[in-house]
Amino acid sequence: MSDFLVAALYKFTPLAADAALQARIHDVCEANGVAGTLLLAPEGINGTIAGPEAGLRATLAFLRSLPGLADLEHKESRASEQPFLRLKVRLKKEIVTMGVPGIDPNVTVGTYVEPEDWNALITAPDVVTIDTRNDYEVRIGQFAGAVDPQTTSFREFPDWFRRFRETRPNARIAMYCTGGIRCEKATAFVKEEGIDEVFHLKGGILKYLETVPREDSLWEGDCFVFDRRVSVGHGLEEGPHVLCHACREPLSPEDCTSPLFVEGETCPYCHDQRDAERREGYAERHRQEKLAQARGERHVGQRITPE
Repeated sequence: MSDFLVAALYKFTPLAADAALQARIHDVCEANGVAGTLLLAPEGINGTIAGPEAGLRATLAFLRSLPGLADLEHKESRASEQPFLRLKVRLKKEIVTMGVPGIDPNVTVGTYVEPEDWNALITAPDVVTIDTRNDYEVRIGQFAGAVDPQTTSFREFPDWFRRFRETRPNARIAMYCTGGIRCEKATAFVKEEGIDEVFHLKGGILKYLETVPREDSLWEGDCFVFDRRVSVGHGLEEGPHVLCHACREPLSPEDCTSPLFVEGETCPYCHDQRDAERREGYAERHRQEKLAQARGERHVGQRITPE
């Protein structure tokens, strides 16, 4: 059995997100050997954390003891090593940044669809399935036939959708994302835009991959995750992807065989965007990471792309 338990969680709920709560949560995570990132905002909590199973479950129990979080749900998977380098508990304006004032999934939200009912919905002829994730996430996996907005930030989604709806004004809309939070907020936005039949995948891709058998799945590829595993597949097994040290794009095994890939320096997605000086800097950072790894340590310069 893997040594570390990973929990992806979020909940939209009125939350007293202040420095005192931030400190309490940080102390509980630290005391239980839990690392990762938790975002706190007046609209709720969001994040992914990992640690020894007993420590992680103690931390989840503490979170559920807080006002408004008693029914906090999480998706769990396992990792062969601690997938996070440090612990961050941050105060934010939004737990997932859309940048549209007044959007509140506690007030208006789309219809939740259980993973086992998702296939029937997205194969219906009058349904348009939209991936609410960013372009680098979509590139390594998505549901068959889904629309890719080709956004680089969730802030771009509202303007993209306003343009897109003109092309399919009468369609029913189904949306999904990694863990459920972005598509939940997106459905709130879409309903505020006047569209009634809006659906989203409960628990996101992670819950679908956990519960729907591979032979029945409409998922193609792998799912990007925001930790050192980089990707997971069916059954939430660790995927084959790595991150480019320069641009932080997820790389497949095929990408790593490209003549444009130089370990620690560049990849097919950034080879023409880095000058010699920057590449030399990336190479030195990579060398230091390898030396730290040989000593059984983690290099402080390592980082993972944030959601």
